[in-house]
Amino acid sequence: MRGVVASIRGLVREGATHVAVATDHVIESFRNPMWAGYKTGEGIDPALFAQFLLLEDALRAEGIVVWPMVEFEADDALAAGAAAAAGDARVNRVFICTPDKDLAQCVRDPRVVQLNRRTRTIFDEAGIVAKFGVRPPSIPDYLALVGDAADGYPGLPGWGAKSTATVLARYAHLESIPGDPRDWDVRVSGSERLAATLRSDFDRALLFRDLATLRTDIPLFDDVDALRVPRPA
Repeated sequence: MRGVVASIRGLVREGATHVAVATDHVIESFRNPMWAGYKTGEGIDPALFAQFLLLEDALRAEGIVVWPMVEFEADDALAAGAAAAAGDARVNRVFICTPDKDLAQCVRDPRVVQLNRRTRTIFDEAGIVAKFGVRPPSIPDYLALVGDAADGYPGLPGWGAKSTATVLARYAHLESIPGDPRDWDVRVSGSERLAATLRSDFDRALLFRDLATLRTDIPLFDDVDALRVPRPA
């Protein structure tokens, strides 16, 4: 908890003028009924879980806006908040301060970037391509194929990071990948097996993509000024 508060204070010292923090007020979300293996709160140390509410209170005491998520996840709130803030012409740039790979789908040049504060690395669209091999809009498709162990869905058998990036760099989305690998404009080892897997598990791939797609239509604030960090008088 202290680490998060200190990190937020650091952001403000570095010049952030508007800040919001999204939290998973509860671990489960609307995604759990969609996939039985999706992450839950099982196994979380009760002492750690007890700090969640304390963290929210501590941030509010600092004058920081907190978005405690119940139906949705904190990552959904970050995606929705970034999209809403980027739509305001007064906003110069939106920094999504997390290295989580699913947030890479939100990056939009030049308005929205992803920041890993630990390594002080900023990822614009070119940075996302360098890291994953696909552009930000293809990240949900990428995760659908390779899976996301942290969130609890496995992806499709045989689809590794390299093969997935190669195919999606050319076709961008699942629906655009030709069913016959002979029609692929890229060379991928085991393409016949990969194509067969995609054909047989296509509905599951679409489900995994839905799980990976962050929701951006959550109403979080009416005006970006609501996120302004209070300055000492």
